[in-house]
Amino acid sequence: MKRVTIKDVAQEAGVSITTVSHVINQTRNIDPKTKERVLEVLNQLDYHPNMAARSLRSGKTKTIGLILPDISNLFFAEVARKIEDYGYQHGYSVILGNSDNDPVKQESYIHTLIAKQVDGVIFIAAGGEEHDLRPFFDNKIPVVVADRDVPLELADVVLLDNEQAGFEATRHLIDLGHRTIACITGPNNVTPSMQRFEGYKRALQDYGIPFQPDLVEAGNFQFMSGEVGMQKLLKNPHKPSAVFVLNDMMAIGAITAAHKAGLSVPADLSIVGFDNIEIASAVNPALTTMAQPIDDIAQKATNMLIERLQSIRTEENMRVILPAQLIVRDSTCIRRGS
Repeated sequence: MKRVTIKDVAQEAGVSITTVSHVINQTRNIDPKTKERVLEVLNQLDYHPNMAARSLRSGKTKTIGLILPDISNLFFAEVARKIEDYGYQHGYSVILGNSDNDPVKQESYIHTLIAKQVDGVIFIAAGGEEHDLRPFFDNKIPVVVADRDVPLELADVVLLDNEQAGFEATRHLIDLGHRTIACITGPNNVTPSMQRFEGYKRALQDYGIPFQPDLVEAGNFQFMSGEVGMQKLLKNPHKPSAVFVLNDMMAIGAITAAHKAGLSVPADLSIVGFDNIEIASAVNPALTTMAQPIDDIAQKATNMLIERLQSIRTEENMRVILPAQLIVRDSTCIRRGS
């Protein structure tokens, strides 16, 4: 089947090729009747622009690269979906690279996106490695880093105030009367995890509660590590009455472990998560959590990148810090007993 060309559209509509081009690209005001006629013919002939040729002419591919550390983590899945939605609204396709928290795989995706000549990249790293951003910087590909902090010379940055959020989550448990408060962390090389943990320790210090290292278990942000971490904490001689878990996936695993041990959440053990993924309100009990503004993060990151791509914003890179919000549900309650 012969491919319909812009010349075919022009002949059928009785206008010049230039006029058709202006209608397609919206680069000049065209007489409304003429524009309507061209659009009708475009539809009738089922014309589709040759994107490869257009990219060669303009140097733009209308694609955005998105690198995530773990698409099975529902927080990142929700962020990715919203970034794809916002990119589509602005006429950009999104190419997804899931690094599986593997620096080697992450580096491979970086080189792939550069080879595919993406216009820009939204980057959520497996760690906080600045050297991973250098190839984009050297190839003059704009980058927005979300959920990780990097030097502004390399990228625009969209962050959550993780330290304050960790503080507020722990303070919620303290306000409920808990004093033996454990913590299940994420990987210690990931900036958000470390900052949330620092907020946890600051809250203990501010309220005069000794920090106990044996009440801290490291996880990897996945369900099973939360379950395993809770199993270890329940074997601790200083059994906690509450646990701050640094993401919702692990928190749900922690609830599972508590139930398997015959404990009631929150009567025997209060649990606070972090992220407010969609299923946080559907588990039993519904999870108290620090809600990340997922929609705001995705929208802000996408808009910042597109503004850069379209030269709407030409000033130096900027850092945007967003607040989290405590969502109190059924997994926490006032401490009971002595």
